[in-house]
Amino acid sequence: MKAVHIAMMFAAGLGISGQVLADEALAKAKNCMSCHAIDKKLVGPAYKDVAAKYKGDAGAVDKLAAKVKAGGKGVWGQIPMPPNNVTPDEAKKLVTWILSQK
Repeated sequence: MKAVHIAMMFAAGLGISGQVLADEALAKAKNCMSCHAIDKKLVGPAYKDVAAKYKGDAGAVDKLAAKVKAGGKGVWGQIPMPPNNVTPDEAKKLVTWILSQK
């Protein structure tokens, strides 16, 4: 029974780990990482800084997904973020991943 419990926990961990990697892969595939990094500012803010700024904001996913799709400027400086070629679902998936960074 103990072996089954351990195996189930391991499988659950792989599922979570795979999801995190898939979202990072999507960020790379959509060229987000050419202007952003997880832990340092490049052209745009570090994803961990975005996550800290919007921590506890219940509307952050929808608000930021719209910005990812349409572009924006002024929140993090004067360099604009161009509109991105992502579906609404991809934008939400990316933002959910970004907001999970610590």
